[in-house]
Order: sequence, then C-alpha cells, then structure tokens
Amino acid sequence: MAKFERRRTRRVGKAVRISMLVVFLGLVVMVLVVFKLYSRVFVPNVKLETAHEIFYIPSGSDFRYVADGLEEMGIFENAKSFEWVAAKKGYDQNVKPGRYKIRNGLSNNELVNMFRSGNQDPVMVVFNNVRSLNDLSGKVAPYLETDSAQLATYLSNSELPSKYGFEAATFTSMFIPETYEFFWTTSPGAFADRMKQEHEKFWDGERDRKARRLEMTREEVVTLASIVDEETLYDDENSRVAGLYINRLEQGIPLQADPTLKFALDDFSRQRILNEDKEIDSPYNTYKFKGLPPGPISIPSVSAIDGVLDYEKHRYLYMCAKADFSGNHAFARDYNQHLKNARAYQRELNKRRIYK
Repeated sequence: MAKFERRRTRRVGKAVRISMLVVFLGLVVMVLVVFKLYSRVFVPNVKLETAHEIFYIPSGSDFRYVADGLEEMGIFENAKSFEWVAAKKGYDQNVKPGRYKIRNGLSNNELVNMFRSGNQDPVMVVFNNVRSLNDLSGKVAPYLETDSAQLATYLSNSELPSKYGFEAATFTSMFIPETYEFFWTTSPGAFADRMKQEHEKFWDGERDRKARRLEMTREEVVTLASIVDEETLYDDENSRVAGLYINRLEQGIPLQADPTLKFALDDFSRQRILNEDKEIDSPYNTYKFKGLPPGPISIPSVSAIDGVLDYEKHRYLYMCAKADFSGNHAFARDYNQHLKNARAYQRELNKRRIYK
C-alpha cells in the first residue's frame, strides 16, 4: 500500500511540475507577445539624422499616400509596425491633411496620435512691401497649401470687400503687413477671415483714438500711409512726410504726390514724372484733384500707418528727393525754396540720363 502511494505521489509531482512548466512557458510566451506589442506601439520607431523633418499631407490624401511617403523618407526602423498601429487605432480610415513636424525618436503611438488628431505644426506667414492683392497672394501662397492663383482669384472677387465692410477701392486696407501664425491647410476664405480679425485687433484702441483726433477714418489713414510709404525709403521720414501731406489737406492744397500718378499709370518703375503724366484723367491723380485718392495705392507698412497717426507737426508744404540720390528728401516751407531743390534734383536726373 505504501509503495502504491509513493508511485502515485511521484506521478502527481511529475504532473505538477509539467503543469508548472507549461504555465511558465505560457507566461514566457505571453511576456514575449506583450513585449512585441509594446515595442510596436511605444518603443521609438522614428530615426532621423536631424532633430525633425517636415511632412506634408495634402487635402484628399489617403493612408497609402501617408505610409508610402513616410517610408520613402526612410524615417522608420520598422515601417510595417507603423501601419499596424495606424490600423489598430483607426487612423488608416481617418487621414487629416496638414504640415506635420516629425521629431526624432517618436514612437508609432505618438506619430499616429499626432496625425490622427490633426496636430499640425504651424507656419509663420510674413508679408510686406506689397502693392496689390496679386502681390499679396504671391507673398502668402508659398506658405500655404493653396496656390497664388487660387488665393488671388478669391481675394479679387468683387463681392468680397462688402462682406468685410469695405469698398473695392479700400479693400487692401484690411491687410496689415505683419508676421502671422497659420496652419498650412488654411483656405483662402479662412485667410481673409483671419485678416479681418487681425485688422480689428490692430486698430481697436489707441490707433482708433488717434485716427478720430485726425478726423480721419481707418481707410483714410491707410490711404495716406500708402502714399507716405511709397515716398519714403527710411522709416525716420514717415512722420515728417505725413505731416507735410496733412498740412496740404488742411489748407486745401492738392497733395501732388508722384506715387499716386505711378499708380494711375500702373507703372511704379518710373523714376521721373513728366508734365504730361500730370494730365492723366484719374481719381488717383493728386495733381489734378484735391484731397485723398479713393483708396490706398499699396498695402502700407505698420511704420507708415503709425507715421500718419503720429505725424510730425511743422510748416513744410513741399518736398523733393535730394539731389545726392540718398533716398532722403529736401523739405521746404515756400515754393521758391522748393524750386531750388527741385531744379537741383532735375539736373542730377539729366546728368544720370534718367528721362522717364
């Protein structure tokens, strides 16, 4: 009996050891599976030679475009694992366009979460030295998914100015040259909406109070600033030139601003305005018509706008480019002194054979 019990005990012990071994092996397999899954999801899978790379996903792209594009960039340790995680998290059915900054060392989970949430890296849009909506489109479009032709077509829609409370002639005054943060996927409509918001922020407060003291509307300030901007090369002359034009406006003297004739002639390359040019029949001919022209002749700089709002108080009524071609102006209170300045400049133009 005792012998039988011993044999049964040995068999039970052996079965227990086998069971424990099976359980252990099962746990090992489970740990390996979990580790493999964990590695696919959470272990860094992006390996770059730089701190980051930019990846663009155009509107309408599918997951194949994303997966193939990333693989072509050669950023993955294991491209298939990215696709597996993307499928498990449903990103393969939910691709969002945008400009994305892919950082070195990202895991598949971090990368998929960024794409799935549409967490784009914004771009800094800068525009200045702009004369027209076409120029503006050419400056802005390279930062955005839309092309310059699409943006220009949208902005030139004849019904758009009234949507934002402007006349066609004053619409360019809505756009304030500055540096703005945009998403790459910003549409033409969203761009215009943002510019209206920025326009309100720019004017609301002190600038509006200064404009009211001048008894000028925002659009009139920008119109005068556009002339000042075209007249001056250096910001330190803005307030003085603005003061001269304000003196003329207050005394009912035509502005006689050459840049307005260049606008009317559609030729800003002119270095010399001729007497015959002053006869052009245009509301922008400030030699023929008193007061401000119907609207801005360009999109002026912030410094020119502030130059008008903080204009220099003086008694100058005339100015002429200096004969040294420094880009500065010679100012005069009376016409005789102005004639002397103008003749000196004209002699230098002739000397340099500049006739137009």
